[in-house]
Amino acid sequence: MSMTVAGILFTGSLVLALALVYRPLGDYMYRVYTGTRHSRPERLVYRLIGAHPEAEQTWATYARSVLAFSVVSVLFLYGLQRLQNHLMLSLGFKPVMTHQAWNTAISFTTNTNWQSYSGESTMGHLVQMAGLAVQNFVSAAVGMAVAIALVRGFARKRTEHLGNFWVDLVRGTLRILLPIAFIGAIILVIGGVVQNFHDPHTIQTLAGAKQSITGGPVASQEVIKELGTNGGGFYNANSAHPFENPTTWTNWLEIFLLLIISFSLPRTFGRMVGSNKQGYAIVSVMATLAIISVTLMSYFQLSHHGTVPTAIGSSMEGVEARFGVANSATFADATTLTSTGAVDSFHDSYTSLGGMMTMFNMMLGEVAPGGTGSGLYGMLILAVITVFVAGLMVGRTPEYLGKKISSREIKFAASYFLITPICVLVGTAFAMALPGERAGMANSGPHGLSEVLYAFTSASNNNGSAFAGITVNTTWYDTALGLAMAFGRFLPMIFVLGLAGSLARQGHTPASEGTLPTHRPQFVGMVTGVTVVLVALTFLPALALGPLAEGIH
Repeated sequence: MSMTVAGILFTGSLVLALALVYRPLGDYMYRVYTGTRHSRPERLVYRLIGAHPEAEQTWATYARSVLAFSVVSVLFLYGLQRLQNHLMLSLGFKPVMTHQAWNTAISFTTNTNWQSYSGESTMGHLVQMAGLAVQNFVSAAVGMAVAIALVRGFARKRTEHLGNFWVDLVRGTLRILLPIAFIGAIILVIGGVVQNFHDPHTIQTLAGAKQSITGGPVASQEVIKELGTNGGGFYNANSAHPFENPTTWTNWLEIFLLLIISFSLPRTFGRMVGSNKQGYAIVSVMATLAIISVTLMSYFQLSHHGTVPTAIGSSMEGVEARFGVANSATFADATTLTSTGAVDSFHDSYTSLGGMMTMFNMMLGEVAPGGTGSGLYGMLILAVITVFVAGLMVGRTPEYLGKKISSREIKFAASYFLITPICVLVGTAFAMALPGERAGMANSGPHGLSEVLYAFTSASNNNGSAFAGITVNTTWYDTALGLAMAFGRFLPMIFVLGLAGSLARQGHTPASEGTLPTHRPQFVGMVTGVTVVLVALTFLPALALGPLAEGIH
């Protein structure tokens, strides 16, 4: 079987699996967020944190709750890192440096999972479990909660209330993320993922001894943390490491897990607004962008090198030999289309156009299907912008799902869209203007610019993957990238919640002959086109100086 055919089968099976799970998982999440009964563990959590689960919140109160929870999370995670040498299970590691602890605390609280260090040689088990692993769950639940609040804004009429953040946070964590993670962890352990409390260096030694005798992998059945799909890997090689991702089928499973919730949330959206067709339209835009991106990525990686370079193995540079070029390209595409950050190959070694695709995926705003929750609210923002543009073209007040998109709503949407490009381009400009920061690039010329551009694109869009080839563990980079992660996460959330509050206060405008149908292929094509055009207009000059210039050269 050729590599191309194997790649098609690999990707095709993923598409089929996601299509099969779309409806049942989406319906389940709909029941989670619309149910009125609270389980006993949930009621216990509410008492511990002093939350009143029956109390509804305005958008401003909801936003303050998001920010308050996130600030406490940052402070707790920062303190945990700085004090780790005094804590149990520290493995003898020193306190994490101040600027690195700040960067990591912001990174995991914003669901970015960017790492400027090697986890196995920097942090002990307690910090990994009580700090980083916990944030992998609750930061994702925050994104889902904000998405659901926006959907309520579309679904509700003449109200100030968007639900209760604490209820949405707890339910998303306990009823959705934890069960999926538990099942996924068991399957990965069966597949050979090492999960135990041993010192990582001891594991490495035992693994070498075992392999020298049997030639097989070592797998422990004692669960500690690694799921392989959240980014922020324990080992520096992340999902290219055999302890985190042992086989081709675990590679497939990890891609499936990082896509499953984001691709199913549009079904939840459709159920909540009372029209499954609207959910199908949103997921169709996501799928269209994703399929185009995967196709281009695979083509650039499989064909760009030419026959002779490929024959001598140069196309395998930076690629894990167990997975091959096609499967690695699919993983790279999936991880940059979502806010995952996990990698199973070295993006810095990709072809110039393949590397460009990883950046372009993030520049889309990670909406195909995007981060857990953030992908849905990002796509709905783009839908709002699309109907506004369409309304200007036909000379009537734009409407979406029975809600008028006036100047107030479009200001929230436009502000949301502008935040991340500002963080990316301003951060990259400062890094390239400072001689000391330019010295951290492993390459000069267009590829060096690509390294810096990738770092700020990843941070600002809360992705967390790295192009590598650049030294970012410095005071300046840890501080600047931390600010990019914070601004790129929380300012858009505030604008999303502001938009949700504005929509919820409206009544319902009945559809008329002049209303743009938002469930047909025409609308799917319009949203897809608007997304690509907006990103191209914003980032094309930077891409032209980086990966495109490198490709021409």
